[in-house]
Amino acid sequence: MQEVHAFDGWHSKSEVSLMNNDAQGGKGYYFRPSFDLYKVIPSLQQLIIGGGYALEQNEQHVEGVDSLASTSFSFNTLTAYLKSNQLKPNRFTFTYTLRTDKQAYQQSFLQIDKSNTYNLLWELLQNKKQQLRVNITYRQLSIYHQSITTQTPDHSLLGRAEYILNYWHGFITGNSLYELGSGQQQQLAITYVPVPAGQGQYTWIDYNHDGIQQLNEFEIAPYSDQATYIRVYTPTNIYVKTDNVQFNYSLLFNPIAITHQFKNKKLQDFVSRFNLQSNLQSGKKVLAQATPLFNPLGGQIADTALVTLKYVFSNTLSFNRMSNKWGIDVSRVLNYNKSLLTYGLQSNEMNEWGVKLRANIKRVFTVDVAQKWGNNNLFTPNFSNQNYAIKTISTEPRITYTNATLFRIQASYLFTQKNNATIYGGDKTLSNALSLEAKYNAVQNTSITTKFTLNNISYTGIANTTTSFVMLEGLLPGKNYLWNIEFTKRLINNLEISFSYEGRKPGDANTINTGRASIRALL
Repeated sequence: MQEVHAFDGWHSKSEVSLMNNDAQGGKGYYFRPSFDLYKVIPSLQQLIIGGGYALEQNEQHVEGVDSLASTSFSFNTLTAYLKSNQLKPNRFTFTYTLRTDKQAYQQSFLQIDKSNTYNLLWELLQNKKQQLRVNITYRQLSIYHQSITTQTPDHSLLGRAEYILNYWHGFITGNSLYELGSGQQQQLAITYVPVPAGQGQYTWIDYNHDGIQQLNEFEIAPYSDQATYIRVYTPTNIYVKTDNVQFNYSLLFNPIAITHQFKNKKLQDFVSRFNLQSNLQSGKKVLAQATPLFNPLGGQIADTALVTLKYVFSNTLSFNRMSNKWGIDVSRVLNYNKSLLTYGLQSNEMNEWGVKLRANIKRVFTVDVAQKWGNNNLFTPNFSNQNYAIKTISTEPRITYTNATLFRIQASYLFTQKNNATIYGGDKTLSNALSLEAKYNAVQNTSITTKFTLNNISYTGIANTTTSFVMLEGLLPGKNYLWNIEFTKRLINNLEISFSYEGRKPGDANTINTGRASIRALL
């Protein structure tokens, strides 16, 4: 039943639901009344003031038992709110909610907790150049009967802020997100489960030759035939309260949006060719503390309190990015991840710079050169054999010939040098890889792709370790041959079938051949 009334500027809405049930083995009822009352104040720019009450009670009795059924529950909420004119682009809503929960206890309901919740929603959307949305919630939870509930008294703060900007006709565009909160973190145990080759992600390498699988002996498989294990996270019965915070942003600087104001045509042409992109994704989660967690990046955190800390920071400066003749890109990527696993803390850090130069010759030839240098570090205190700090330098020139959509052939040479820190073994690798790749589109729905690589690797260090596996990328010292061919055909009804064959001969080891067939539905 629902009723709506209006009197003296006030508006009310009431609704009542009642359902009785009587079945074999038990009976009961479900009762849900709600009431809302508000008033619009024109003299205060259409300000809305109001409040409401709601009850939800489910009372069930089992035949032959005096006590309430365990499925019974009851809670009620009392709400008061203040709103600005919701039709305006700049608006706010403040809400206070008092909630009490009751639990079935013997023949009646017993109140077990009470919570006070304050929520502020604030939106500034009128300015087209910058817009802001803020949502903040603070909650106080009181417990009355600790003996019949697993909950504990709590103070929690949740917040989310979104910011969007667009200045100078698109010269600077971007968005950012800041979010903080708290919650329950279930501790997970890691295990590795064998699967058919090609269906997993990890490979097992028995580093200590004891025939027993240890957590530090699983690596990400670089080739499909080695991918014979998947990582499974098994929930435990241990829960810990955590605080978390994250901050993300994405910015794009596009000078062409303002260069029309330049009087000097040469300067206008030069500046308009630049483009800068910057992105950050960061997050931190720690064991709950007395005060909320606000800083997503810095701050001193004890290892015993840290759950996860991660951020990815990438920047790319481009010149002539939209040109079909030539262009250059300079990029930097910083990726850091530190987490608490069942066997202790583990931190990964990758810091890489890159420069790429491309040029098109007569529209059929493309020449590009990629230069990269950086560090790749892994630190696990409980497994010293896994630690490494590898410096990498690589150069890769490529030349590509394209004949419309019919045929493409590409030749490349990749020189890579890696040096591990002396404190972690001082391993060194020198790699020279020559590759030839071709793709032929026989007819509109059929293509054939082939690739052959000869990689000559020299390695100085201890074999059969985590470091050697990472530095050699799953190959072996000496000459490594890799080849593959794939046939793909589009069938009727958006079905695509493919056959592929991969082969490799790493160093002095035996040749490994892998064949696959698959059919995909393109939706």
